Amino acid sequence: MSSHDERRRFQRINFDAPTELRQGERRWPAKLLDLSLKGLLIERPAPWDADLTQDFEAIIKLDDGTSQVRMQVELRHEEEACLGFICLYIDIDSMTHLHRLVELNVADSTEMMRELRELIED
Repeated sequence: MSSHDERRRFQRINFDAPTELRQGERRWPAKLLDLSLKGLLIERPAPWDADLTQDFEAIIKLDDGTSQVRMQVELRHEEEACLGFICLYIDIDSMTHLHRLVELNVADSTEMMRELRELIED
């Protein structure tokens, strides 16, 4: 088990949706690998020329075409093939969509409630 897995408190779900990472005027289409209530993992875009000292905005477009999850995120770990981000800020509409996605993909409702409590207490 990796150190990332040992520290992980929020269950990740595999989710495929059009995703874009933004930083100022820069834009990177990205392949979303998974997400949780607290962050997301994407396949490293090419070319990857971001300013790693600045935050990003992640935009995940949902199936209906009109809904999206928008998060202000910080790069937390970088590997050769993927980038892991932690959520710094998410608006209430995006959180509602994200909560619903996770809820639909987490079989254990008590686990979902634990994650929500931990998110609120952070």
